[in-house]
Amino acid sequence: MKSSITPLVQQLAQTLLAKGLKIASAESCTGGLLAAHLTSLTGSSDWFERGFITYSNQAKEESIGVSKELIEQYGAVSEEVAKAMAKGALNHSLAQVSVAVTGIAGPGGGGANKPVGMVCFAWGMRVADQIQTRSQTKQFSGDRQSIREQACVYAIESLLVQLTASESR
Repeated sequence: MKSSITPLVQQLAQTLLAKGLKIASAESCTGGLLAAHLTSLTGSSDWFERGFITYSNQAKEESIGVSKELIEQYGAVSEEVAKAMAKGALNHSLAQVSVAVTGIAGPGGGGANKPVGMVCFAWGMRVADQIQTRSQTKQFSGDRQSIREQACVYAIESLLVQLTASESR
């Protein structure tokens, strides 16, 4: 799976290895594509701990502990649910870093408030006994596969920025 994302994955691998960290992913609209990219490198088991594909709301609840009430209040495609997914990935794994992706890849399923291409991201980091998260929503364009690929690239790029920024604190 050699693609334009490969150099980003290599950079993430080097960064995680240098820091002695492992990552877990929690994915909805990308359906495991992010984990596939992350595990495309030889030796990824040294820094990739596990991935959760929580495509349905029930899977989000059962696999990583996202509350039904949170999903009902904000919708599965929301920063609140993305943050809960990132926390859940850490709480249900041995990883210290997580990335969560939930969105509407299309071509259907979008609406006025949540259009096709809207993707919510969250990144989690275990610091001492605390889990810190940050989230962001992006709007991508293109077909279903393009939106999913753009989401993977953005998830990794943003995580790299965060990991690099934590070095300079």
